[in-house]
Amino acid sequence: MVEQAKSEMIYGLETKPGPLPALFTAIQHVLASLVGVVTPPLIIGSVLGLNAYLPYLISMSLLVSGIGTFIQSRRFYGVGAGMLCLQGTSFAFLSVTLAAGFAIKSRGGSAEDILSMIFGINFIAAFVPIILSRFIGKLRRIITPLITGIVITLIGISLIKVSIVDWGGGHNAPDFGAPINLLLGGVTLLVILVLSRINHNWIRLSAVVFGIIAGCLLAYFSGTWQLHPSTDSAWIELPKVFHFGFSFDWALFVPIALISAISIIEAVGDITANCMLSQVPIDGESYIKRLEGGVLADGVSCAMAAILGAFPTTTFAQNNGVIQMTGVASRHVGLYIGAILILLGVFPFLSHILQQLPTPVLGGATLLMFGSVAAAGIRIISHTSLTRRDMLIIAVSFGIGLGIEAEPDFLQHLPKVIQNMFGSAITSGGVIAIILNLFLPNDRPVSVTQTHTAIPHMESEM
Repeated sequence: MVEQAKSEMIYGLETKPGPLPALFTAIQHVLASLVGVVTPPLIIGSVLGLNAYLPYLISMSLLVSGIGTFIQSRRFYGVGAGMLCLQGTSFAFLSVTLAAGFAIKSRGGSAEDILSMIFGINFIAAFVPIILSRFIGKLRRIITPLITGIVITLIGISLIKVSIVDWGGGHNAPDFGAPINLLLGGVTLLVILVLSRINHNWIRLSAVVFGIIAGCLLAYFSGTWQLHPSTDSAWIELPKVFHFGFSFDWALFVPIALISAISIIEAVGDITANCMLSQVPIDGESYIKRLEGGVLADGVSCAMAAILGAFPTTTFAQNNGVIQMTGVASRHVGLYIGAILILLGVFPFLSHILQQLPTPVLGGATLLMFGSVAAAGIRIISHTSLTRRDMLIIAVSFGIGLGIEAEPDFLQHLPKVIQNMFGSAITSGGVIAIILNLFLPNDRPVSVTQTHTAIPHMESEM
């Protein structure tokens, strides 16, 4: 197992690849995450009637994601995980952000009033992960490997739904599920799958890029896609500090603060999966420091997002799938990713081109990556010696989490705050897992040492 794992890894965490392979790998991470970064501002802007400000909101989302990724990879004075962690706009805050926007709108507030309140609340809420990051070591008694594995698996399964929707043509697409859409996504997926198994580093590094190119070429020659030049995008978009002002409301702050606390579970899960894929220990002092730095960087990025005019960010699970596919875990690649995202944010016409990629092609490309995230979660769970109690926690967490996500109306008669907080599989399943883990009697006595070593070092396992 040791030799097999090493042969799968092309560039380890501290290995510095050359500029060309680093750039190729970075582009694949950007392609896998671009839709996730720009979709929340697109949804929030269109639903709340903020279309006039969408170009700025999208540009700032890309810019902040780039800076956050740079911080996570570089690690400045303990801020950052020091790993190939990509920061992106969080979907977890979508419902509570919309609820806050509608509340201001119902009071007769303008678009600027809505954004002023949203960014003011998000700035204060960013201090929740900043403060809690200092207690990650103690929280590890609550966020155990079992809980982490459950959350990562739920993240991957939730993302797979996004891929399937894109593969079909996109949300509310008139031709959703059309045979040509299924063909485009299928060809893209097949090319990536075949190339990723070829025993040649360069081909494997470029698998996602070549898969997307193949899908785009098929879309072009089938007459279903054309690339249109940007006509109304500014050539350059510079950030402005609190461009829309600063407002605050305690009633609107509470649900966003709770989501900020819950999202720490997601960040811990993503960083743990990243450690596994990077073949570094997932216990001990170095692991705790990575978690502390990663969650702290999440909070810093959220604060920076609020200041510049973007929505809260989080450590993305998407790039863990790219790490597994390419065999590149080098944190130096994160610096390239950060630079690309910053350029896309400052020069909007570049992101305009990438946003035109055929949706079914992106769906086919991301399906394999998001499936890899779910597989990483299952792998963490499988490394734990499961008891009857553990199996009950897994069963109830998956059942409630996935059940609520499949049927959101299940919570329709509960207060809106509860609906906003627990409407996703990640938050509902994760919170249920933590509660059950705290209150269900143990099948066997577990010491603090056992808790921290429930998953062995990757080197010895692999």
